[in-house]
Amino acid sequence: MKLFLRPAILAGALVVATVALAQSAAPAKVADTSKGKALVDAKGMTLYTFDRDSAGKSACNGQCAQNWPPLMAGGGAAASGDWSVVTRDDGSKQWAYKGKPLYLWVKDTKPGEVTGDGVNNVWHVAAP
Repeated sequence: MKLFLRPAILAGALVVATVALAQSAAPAKVADTSKGKALVDAKGMTLYTFDRDSAGKSACNGQCAQNWPPLMAGGGAAASGDWSVVTRDDGSKQWAYKGKPLYLWVKDTKPGEVTGDGVNNVWHVAAP
């Protein structure tokens, strides 16, 4: 008995598998830096946490968010494992790791830089 699958069925299965894979992919990865292992975005840029944030809530808005751009989450982003999505004051969504919202630092210009670590004693490299 031969089994033939129609191209439309195969295409539909591929779309479902691709969506499932995209939803399960972590929004950041781990990389080695001069400060040890750190969470980095898809471009390899170091991510940071802010001491003034509370669990699941960003306290970095306005000028702060211009200097420390949030790691934004798309509309379909969903919590998974240690990853969660927080709603910012402006209604946009931001990724958080273990409840801590994540940010980039505008003065880091190359992947792996960690120049934001220790700024004002409240910014720290996000550790995995």
